[in-house]
Amino acid sequence: MSHYKKIESALIHGGISGDERTGAVNVPIYQTSTYQQESLGHDKGYEYSRTGNPTREALEALIAELEKGVAGFAFASGMAATTAVLSLFKSGDKVIISSNVYGGTFRVLDKIFTNFDINYSIEDTTDLVTLDSKITEDVKAILIESPANPLLTVTDIKGIAELAKKHGIYSIVDNTFMTPYLQRPIELGVDIVLHSATKYLGGHSDLVAGLVVVNSKELAERIHFVQNATGGILQPFDSFLLIRGIKTLGVRLDRHVANAEAAALFLTRHKAVKNVYYPGLESSQGYEINRQQAKNGGAMISFELYENYDIKKFFSSLKLIALAESLGGVESLVCHPASMTHASIPYEIRQKVGITEGLIRLSIGIENINDILDDLQNAIAESEVM
Repeated sequence: MSHYKKIESALIHGGISGDERTGAVNVPIYQTSTYQQESLGHDKGYEYSRTGNPTREALEALIAELEKGVAGFAFASGMAATTAVLSLFKSGDKVIISSNVYGGTFRVLDKIFTNFDINYSIEDTTDLVTLDSKITEDVKAILIESPANPLLTVTDIKGIAELAKKHGIYSIVDNTFMTPYLQRPIELGVDIVLHSATKYLGGHSDLVAGLVVVNSKELAERIHFVQNATGGILQPFDSFLLIRGIKTLGVRLDRHVANAEAAALFLTRHKAVKNVYYPGLESSQGYEINRQQAKNGGAMISFELYENYDIKKFFSSLKLIALAESLGGVESLVCHPASMTHASIPYEIRQKVGITEGLIRLSIGIENINDILDDLQNAIAESEVM
């Protein structure tokens, strides 16, 4: 029985904490590929580090506890985690995905899994009634992000889970943007949770990792088989770094979110800004649903400037905020989804779902908020076309 009740404590003490042999308060880095066996057919619980490693096992136990799942699995990247989950399906199966998801998720389905006759369809998952009618016999899962990347579209996670159960299919939620500190999809009835742990869970832009959490022993056995068979595992040192990053997730996200809320208000009040996408704003499309299923609106913001502002000049005029792929680190980052994170999605589809050429995505860091706002203000002013 744990000696804590709140997630802030679980972030630090959850999973497998410390080292019984030495008393070390941190799980050691077991930098080994193999393990000496006591005798033929008898080992100490480990035989080969692709199959199991104590450092990775501590991380996997931690994320399972934080997400309130049955088991967790650590992979070499978020896409390796996504690939492992999609490997549960077979030829002829179809996966429904949200109308705006990470470009890498679309790419692996569109360019890799279709080769094995595992198909997909892009649907508006915010409309549960219409979505219900799109679930044909070949559909085996619904994969969503909420809030979605990059338009921060909010989907009713509990509603998706119930719809999936009604049809006897899996519900899968990519929880990268929110993390278990802000949102726990398994508590809402979801079967599988995905993370690009590269982002907020790692939190320092210094590792690449992916995590999967499942809600049943049956799914745990299947994912572990895929993990071991395909081998896209997270290495011990990166597992150690990720555990270390998770320990400060709560304090970091509190600051991230406070800064994001201030930045979102600043942008909504700015004369140069045409649209702001942030689920923490009462005026946003999914505010009420997000408020029911998440702690707050998170720290990702997307926005568009009016046509008399040059976004290329905006990007080049930023001094504090870095133009870079990824998100969720302590430093503020900005990207152009149409040419960066979502470039793999065909232009016609991007236009249809609203990923315009003028869309700007911000990952708000933990710097002083006044420095962040000054940088945005200066870049917007520099980008105005006279």
